[in-house]
Amino acid sequence: MLVLPSGRLVRGRGLAQPVPPGPVPQFGVYLLGRRPAPAPWDSRWVHWPDFRLPRDPEDLRAALAELLERAGRQRVEVACRGGTGRTGTALACLAVLDGLPADRAVGYVREHYRSRAVETRGQRAFVGRFG
Repeated sequence: MLVLPSGRLVRGRGLAQPVPPGPVPQFGVYLLGRRPAPAPWDSRWVHWPDFRLPRDPEDLRAALAELLERAGRQRVEVACRGGTGRTGTALACLAVLDGLPADRAVGYVREHYRSRAVETRGQRAFVGRFG
């Protein structure tokens, strides 16, 4: 679980792992190269191949803006297959939308979510440009 600078909570996870115990999300953003199976809760798919960048950055921005708004009142999650590269990049972009300077977002996510989050140079550069 990542606590954003505003205090809002967002669960990051890998879809290759079972859903963690506890309450299920009420909204999820799924970052995959192919459309996922329907989730039993509200969700959005962002077309994002592994180790790459989102096919449509504006679609990602819109999905993350919706997730941030919902995080104020609902349980939310962001997930890709492994939960590290794409998920970490999206969480860093979410932190930027939440008010964190872009040049600090990757470090913030690595400190508070996963130390290896945001796996590629291109993903780090994407976060830097996101703000």
